[in-house]
Amino acid sequence: MAEADDYFERLVDVDKLQAFLEEELGPTDSYSVERHEGGNSNETLTVEWGDREFIIRRPPPGETADTAHDVLREYEVMSALQGTDVPLPETIVGCDDHDIIGSDFYVMERVPGDVPRAGVPERFQTPEGRQKVGEELVDTLAKINQVDVEAVGLEDFGYPEGYTERQVDRWHEQLEWAFEVTREEREVPALDRVGEWLSENTPEEYPHTLVHGDYKHDNVMFAPGTPPRLNAVLDWEMSTLGDPFFDLGWMLSYWRDAKDPEPVLPELVTRFMEHEDFPTRQELVARWEERTGLDYDNDRFYRTLAVYKLAGLGEMFFRRHLEGNADNPMYPKMRERVPALADRAERIIEGEEPL
Repeated sequence: MAEADDYFERLVDVDKLQAFLEEELGPTDSYSVERHEGGNSNETLTVEWGDREFIIRRPPPGETADTAHDVLREYEVMSALQGTDVPLPETIVGCDDHDIIGSDFYVMERVPGDVPRAGVPERFQTPEGRQKVGEELVDTLAKINQVDVEAVGLEDFGYPEGYTERQVDRWHEQLEWAFEVTREEREVPALDRVGEWLSENTPEEYPHTLVHGDYKHDNVMFAPGTPPRLNAVLDWEMSTLGDPFFDLGWMLSYWRDAKDPEPVLPELVTRFMEHEDFPTRQELVARWEERTGLDYDNDRFYRTLAVYKLAGLGEMFFRRHLEGNADNPMYPKMRERVPALADRAERIIEGEEPL
């Protein structure tokens, strides 16, 4: 309990935060702050402010600001998308004054609903409800990829030219960093082959659109009630201007069909969508193509890239475990899980795990 209290105090100075919020929102008769335990990147705090509830997003304590923890970038894109067809919480204020809670942070309204991590809520467990969940997921991705970036002021939000090539290079570099340590335990030659294939098969041309960067079923929220209605897209920290097919391939890499082999990362895989009432990957792609007017012609490349990225993350976890820099019980399992992911990537390349 003492360690938890100490960590919470590193996340927020409740008195300074109260003074800041009073300036922005006016005084309140009741105020409390709690840490949300979920998530693996930025920290999330829940604030009760009278009869209102807010969410605060900030980087982990001690981290320097980089792309993975740039919460004000997240605030920028979410604020720009207010009033568009993309469902989002209302943003309230961003702050770069580290004297308040020790880091950049932003405040947004708390949205009620359910994130389908372990499965969809009981109220959606009908054939129509399951179908609608998949449709809402892919339709919302299409809305993101169709945003008029100039109209919302995001035309300089990233560098779409070369986005996909940079993704391949970045995850090759991340793997090489991890291999500096993990190769002493075991090698993963399949990942070298996958990396070479990706470099040789990177599409030369692709549309330039807004991309979420981490769009999948457990980064969205569904509103209370029925029928299923997606009311918030969460975790925008990797968003930029780039290749919309990357977003689609990433989402598809998490969406399982009944025909799929056993998952190679059971700790991180949800299997509810294997039920016959949910749309298949092929049906999701067809619907996304219909909504966007784009043709998803390089599925093997984009799903392979998604699995390559997952393998890169896993190998980085494994290095941290070997160096004694993490106590997450999942990290040592990457000794076997990463080679299994590499094998999966090769199966996608060979057409053995088709769309």
